[in-house]
Amino acid sequence: MQKLEGDGLAFVHAGGTVMRRDLKPGETLLVDTGCVVAFSPNVNFEIQYVGKIKTALFGGEGLFFAKLTGPGTVWLQSLPFSRLASRVFAAAPQMGGSREEGSMLGGFATGGLLGSVLGGDDD
Repeated sequence: MQKLEGDGLAFVHAGGTVMRRDLKPGETLLVDTGCVVAFSPNVNFEIQYVGKIKTALFGGEGLFFAKLTGPGTVWLQSLPFSRLASRVFAAAPQMGGSREEGSMLGGFATGGLLGSVLGGDDD
C-alpha cells in the first residue's frame, strides 16, 4: 500500500473497469483484496477472514476480504493483475511450447533468422 499526499497529479495503474464508490458514514463494503485501487484517508480499511472454509475454497475469491467503511471515496478495479494473469494463461496455447505466429525473427526452436544467428546454425 502506498500513501499519496500533497498537491499534483498521480497516475495509478488499474485493470479492467475502475469504479468510484462514495461511502456514507458507517456504510461498509466487502470486496476482494485485489480489487481495491485506492481510498480516501477517512475510509477505514481492514482485512477480514472470509469465515467459512467452504466459501474460501470454492468461492473463487480467496481467504480474505477487504472491509472498507465510510465515510469517504473508494476506487475499485474489476480485473486485478492476478485475474489478468490467469486469463492470459488460460488463453495461451496448450501445445507444450510457445508459437511465434507473425514473428519475422523467429526463435531458436523455429529456426528463424535471429534464432539461427544466435544459435550458431551455419545456414
